Amino acid sequence: MALTRKFLQALGIEDSKIESIIDAHTETVDALKKERDAYKAEADKLPEVQAKLDKAQAAAKDSGEYDKLKQEYDDYKTEVAKEKALAAKKSALREIAKDAGLSEAGIAKVLKYHDYDKMELDDKGAVKEKAALLKGLKEEWPEYIQTTETKGAETATPPSGGKPARKTVEEIMAIEDDAERQAEIARNLDLFGQ
Repeated sequence: MALTRKFLQALGIEDSKIESIIDAHTETVDALKKERDAYKAEADKLPEVQAKLDKAQAAAKDSGEYDKLKQEYDDYKTEVAKEKALAAKKSALREIAKDAGLSEAGIAKVLKYHDYDKMELDDKGAVKEKAALLKGLKEEWPEYIQTTETKGAETATPPSGGKPARKTVEEIMAIEDDAERQAEIARNLDLFGQ
């Protein structure tokens, strides 16, 4: 039911008071309409704001995903670089261990237990402190150093020139196998006065 002049006159309200009531009512209704229109305008903006919010959230999510993937990639690159550097250090250390004369077992031990963090390579892949490292390997792993020597013939017993050395009578008689002893006597008859 609407508040109209006709309705107020039917209630028996005086015309001067009806005008005051209508003015007050109009002010209230206008204020409420103004509030309603402001809320409606704000409500009309809501889908646009929601779309912006969704887009911002998606971008933030994508940005976080990107950062995560970038971090994983950077970690992978770092790990590959470390493995490559370690392989280069191991290869250089293997060569130095060979130069030190270590056996394969010794080289395997050195490669397993060496502190690669203290080892530095130059830009060509060679060990910077090669002489010190070589000396250190020889001192630390002497039990794995192989020694190979070339010896000449013993001068006390020179080579016989292809002829077997003659046995003495005592050596021939000391042979326990009868057949072998008889064969040796037959080869050396001159020792037995024959």
